[in-house]
Amino acid sequence: MRANIRKFLASKWTKIPVFALCLLPFLKIVWLAIRGDLTANPVEFLQHQTGDWTLRFLIFTLCITPFRKLLKLPELIRFRRMLGLFAFFYVCLHFLTYLGPDQSFNLAGMLKDVVKRPFITVGFAAFVLLIPLALTSTTAWIRRLGGKRWQALHRSIYVCAILGVIHYYWLVKSDVRKPLFYGVLVGILLAWRLVNWFSARKLMATAAASPVRQS
Repeated sequence: MRANIRKFLASKWTKIPVFALCLLPFLKIVWLAIRGDLTANPVEFLQHQTGDWTLRFLIFTLCITPFRKLLKLPELIRFRRMLGLFAFFYVCLHFLTYLGPDQSFNLAGMLKDVVKRPFITVGFAAFVLLIPLALTSTTAWIRRLGGKRWQALHRSIYVCAILGVIHYYWLVKSDVRKPLFYGVLVGILLAWRLVNWFSARKLMATAAASPVRQS
């Protein structure tokens, strides 16, 4: 069974259905817009939909590393870049619904909002931090930056996820169940990484101390 799953994940064709699934939320939004079924407040609906999917894809991206290690499915790493780029795609849509229908492309008004309204400040910060991650997501950029520097840069996705949750929590004010749910998921994923990092450090320290004991 595991061999079949790994073979499926390793197939060059598997990315096509994954890409289609990632695009479904956007296609649904387009379909609702064509039908004129974006609720009584279409701008707010679009902002919430694109914002929700941004956070979801950030969480999907963060899930890849623990899932591939815990499930022993290293082939999952093939989909991390795609999921991360879809997070950027949806955050761009989220930003455009704010800049366009909400602010009428008034950059001065947008900058005033960024400075004066904390939930927009943290949301905009997360958006800005995601830009270099999207731009450097290619193999060519990994070679240019070097593995360590590239990994250090892309760890800022953790900050983006945290800022995204804070942005959502401060936005909704009253019904905070969804941002809290996303916050718990992000917290679990970051806690797993922290525990994994400490375990790796402990193993390295033990391995370094072993020759000393033998002598």
